[in-house]
Amino acid sequence: MFRRFVAGFVALATCVVVAPAAVATGLDPLPLAGFGQILVDDARQRVYLTGGASSNTVVALDSRGRVVKKADGQFGATGLVLSADGKTLFAALATGDAISAISTETFKETARYPTGPQTCPVHLARTGGILWFGYGCADAWTGGVGRLDPAATAPVSLNEQGEALFQNAPLVRAAGDTVVAGQLATSLSSTWVYRAENGALTRIVNGEVAGSNLTDLSLTATGSTLFTAAGSRAQVQAFATESLAAQGAYDSGHSANAVTISKESTHVATGAYTSRPKAVSVYRLGQTTAVRSYELDGYVLADRGLAFSADEKSLYAVVQGANDPRPRLVVLSRPFD
Repeated sequence: MFRRFVAGFVALATCVVVAPAAVATGLDPLPLAGFGQILVDDARQRVYLTGGASSNTVVALDSRGRVVKKADGQFGATGLVLSADGKTLFAALATGDAISAISTETFKETARYPTGPQTCPVHLARTGGILWFGYGCADAWTGGVGRLDPAATAPVSLNEQGEALFQNAPLVRAAGDTVVAGQLATSLSSTWVYRAENGALTRIVNGEVAGSNLTDLSLTATGSTLFTAAGSRAQVQAFATESLAAQGAYDSGHSANAVTISKESTHVATGAYTSRPKAVSVYRLGQTTAVRSYELDGYVLADRGLAFSADEKSLYAVVQGANDPRPRLVVLSRPFD
């Protein structure tokens, strides 16, 4: 799913809803066996990608999409999150039973925090200086939410999710003091909303509002609104995090599999597992007509494969070939205007 930015990262043309944009062809695959997560580091003009459980590498691209750094030995690197000061990139090592810390300056590993045998940490989120990770191996219903405090004497603790049960590693997202954990892939998928207080999680509300086969979650910057993308739905849905009351929906096409919110929380991008027109669409929050739609020219959007740049001039999309799991990265230009 990895790709190159203009002479590496392929730029996609924009379009209005009635005329989906065409995608440039001949996208080069990235040096990853699969796709785990995309994370944009605007302060350093980099994009980070992982290859998931089948890969052991984190790659960093420059603003032109060229691979400038690689961190190897990152066993099953999947989830990514930056420290509050942006100096450290944390990676969840799904097959390494640990979370690694990588310097964003040197791209060398500076620390590794074991999470325990057979914990399989997959997803990461952060509130302040605390990291929350979704962990769980296979389908054993032993998934949970763990906490990593790099400054603590005993930095890692497990089972922070209270009474929630997860079949495997839950997807975790955070914004402000709100932390959300979602059960992926099952029917029905449960969603749990917490408030992070004094290094612990306090449950606010939970429910099965997302439908079946939940794939992605996103939060507004304040954490007040949650967006869900689920395979059973043809829409990305919005919910108030205090109550899980419905707050509208945005058409994505069948098999919604990605959602991301712009930095200023003015727009939402939706994605679906399809190669048809309107595979990716951008909406102004509160409006039901897309301001931009894009097609992916025979490729399919990877699960959780969307991310806005902080300047909101680009929307990154990770795509895969029908029979090729290697990621390719495309840039959807001018997502708003």
